[in-house]
Amino acid sequence: MSISAQTRYAIDPATAKGLDTQGLRDHFHIGGLFADDAISLVYSHYDRLILGSAVPVAGPLTLDHVPEAGTPTILERREMGVLNIGDAGEVEVGGQKHRIGRGEILYIGMGAGPVTFHAPGRYYVLSAPAHRACPTKLVTFEMARHVDMGASETSNERTIHQFIHPDVVDSCQLVMGYTQFKPGSVWNTMPCHVHDRRMEAYLYFDLPSDQRVFHFMGEPSETRHMVIANEEAILSPPWSIHSGAGTAAYTFCWAMAGDNVDFTDMDMVAMEDLR
Repeated sequence: MSISAQTRYAIDPATAKGLDTQGLRDHFHIGGLFADDAISLVYSHYDRLILGSAVPVAGPLTLDHVPEAGTPTILERREMGVLNIGDAGEVEVGGQKHRIGRGEILYIGMGAGPVTFHAPGRYYVLSAPAHRACPTKLVTFEMARHVDMGASETSNERTIHQFIHPDVVDSCQLVMGYTQFKPGSVWNTMPCHVHDRRMEAYLYFDLPSDQRVFHFMGEPSETRHMVIANEEAILSPPWSIHSGAGTAAYTFCWAMAGDNVDFTDMDMVAMEDLR
């Protein structure tokens, strides 16, 4: 078993304007996740979000002390969401095992203690600081809130599946779910928006290995793009748009942390204002 963690520092939009492609990727792109028998984490200075993965194969993996969090155990002052993008597996919290099917999310409240991941799941992990403890709860696909948006005429007909959401499960500040597209639609989060009160992270998955997603970021008047492969993630600063288009069908997991848990707290950007 191995646990690795890296730190990503926050930068302002003026600095981001001067970055080349590699510079953008160094700050905002996260690759190399989902290694067998490893827990891989990234500690972001944007709202102190931690994201990463756990892929148990030879045996269970336990996530407990993470030096970057500065506490004896990662959940001492944090909450967590775990999405399984692999076969059904079990996650153990506080002595209780939760069986998580593919596409299901386990919410874990502050103070729950170590988290142990059991095979054969493929787990995507997100954690945000918390100031109160909420009950740990498994959210199945049937329990989630499903919102249809977009249209085939604009290539963005999609369903937003809201799992860690005020209408579904109580959380302190973490909001989490994923979006799936109808056949022929490729554009996510378009028309786009920003939300200066919250940062966001994307994980693109269920994308064929020979296909890519073009992820767009930056201020609305200074957009940039990065090319993203399957099971790669993006950190999206509060000042940035976050949208993308794929060369094939894909799914993406979104998660937010910041001032509130209001999913609709966003500032829309008119198409004619994009540059």
